Amino acid sequence: MYQRIGAAAFKKDLTNTLALCAELGNPHLAFRSVHVAGTNGKGSTAHMLAAILQEAGYKTGLYTSPHLRSFTERIRINGTEISPMFVTDWVNRMKPALDRIRPSFFETTVALAYDYFACHQVNVAVVEVGLGGRLDSTNVITPLVSVITNISFDHMDMLGDTLEKIAFEKAGIIKPGVPAVVGARNPETDPVFTARAAAMQAPVYFAEDEFHVEGTTDNLTVFRGHEPVLRNLNLSLKGDYQKKNLPAVFKTVELLRHKHFELPDTAVQRGLEHTVALTGLKGRWQVIGYNPLTVCDVAHNEGGIKEVLKLIARQPRNRLFMVMGMVADKDHDSILRLLPRDAHYIFCQAGIPRALPAARLAEKAMAFGLAGETEPNVNKALQRARQLAGPDDFIFVGGSTFVVAELDEL
Repeated sequence: MYQRIGAAAFKKDLTNTLALCAELGNPHLAFRSVHVAGTNGKGSTAHMLAAILQEAGYKTGLYTSPHLRSFTERIRINGTEISPMFVTDWVNRMKPALDRIRPSFFETTVALAYDYFACHQVNVAVVEVGLGGRLDSTNVITPLVSVITNISFDHMDMLGDTLEKIAFEKAGIIKPGVPAVVGARNPETDPVFTARAAAMQAPVYFAEDEFHVEGTTDNLTVFRGHEPVLRNLNLSLKGDYQKKNLPAVFKTVELLRHKHFELPDTAVQRGLEHTVALTGLKGRWQVIGYNPLTVCDVAHNEGGIKEVLKLIARQPRNRLFMVMGMVADKDHDSILRLLPRDAHYIFCQAGIPRALPAARLAEKAMAFGLAGETEPNVNKALQRARQLAGPDDFIFVGGSTFVVAELDEL
């Protein structure tokens, strides 16, 4: 599995997914969809869009990855996770084909999700790309709208070592004639998207040209140009970085309305204000304790960590404690050089083969002036931070999706 061992499990090919779908009667052709890619924000964007569609009365599938606690988190309809019984029955039924095709874990999961959505006749499914886009297993669908949130450095060993190369992989979800929404402009990557869209004869929209957001996440105003389109929005997903995801969400809603979806402003507002309750999203600037205030976040690459650090810097506090772990196949230096030196660190590691040993992370961190201690077990590391912290201090837990996933309090 990719999330356990990394690049060795990644298959750059759609052949197995298409073969599995053919065995199932091509379920990926049986439902309408929205496809969401991007380096950061794609999970939050997918959940917000699904919540809006649910609130508008549509039977809405949602496919995301990775899961945090349970495999069934990956596949939902109207916020309800796929039943374990459906999963086991499906695997038993498909075992001859699985043995013959020998798909990866991710390829199998995508086919399962598409079959589940088709069997349950969803009105629409919001599908989050797993990795990249062009050769990602999810990319056998032809969506109503293709969404690319932003481009930053991540998974360079598989997607390329420049922003242009990474953007090329993400742009692979743009399909012939299908409108594409790009959330954030970037002079290095914009030409990649416009070229792909032109080749596909697909309209492309840079959402931040049309929409912008002002205020804090508990009192936002969304503007289209100079005209407010939604006021007094109390966003369910906290963290100012969510404001960067909203222009793409609103542009996608606008395009879906053009395709005859009934999405009233009330449904948009209720969906955005109740995303967590409607879809079960976890791990995005999530408060898991008070006195001291304790927050976790799954940000794990340079772009995501920068956004989280802005929030930490604004957090009223006495001392700062950082419970941090990373996976081995990341550019650790690019993240470590960003981290605050005035924090006390407890370095930990997730219980997966990809995890960077806590002692090795502590050693690397020392080169950047980051001091602390090691406690490999994630929950014991948090317990240690709470022992050291006073009620007016602040504790942050993160550095890896898999560190957050192991928190007992999630």
